[in-house]
Amino acid sequence: MRHIVCYNLTVKVKVKLFATLRKYGPEEQTIDLPDNTTVGDAINMLSLPENYPLLKIVNGEHRPPKHPLKEGDELALFPPIAGGQ
Repeated sequence: MRHIVCYNLTVKVKVKLFATLRKYGPEEQTIDLPDNTTVGDAINMLSLPENYPLLKIVNGEHRPPKHPLKEGDELALFPPIAGGQ
């Protein structure tokens, strides 16, 4: 008899939305994501507007959309910031 073991691996990631992004969800939340989820995948799962330009910060460092998220990461998302003259 052969046993098949299936693992549903997930990681917990804290997500923080800043400024105008707060209208799309809680200011801060912890979400479960499938293992190997990227920053871009997480953004898509959050139902933010498609092609919305974002500053993506993981654990205090700017990261590209293809950056993989790991257990305990903090993903902070900022809308474009403009100002001054």
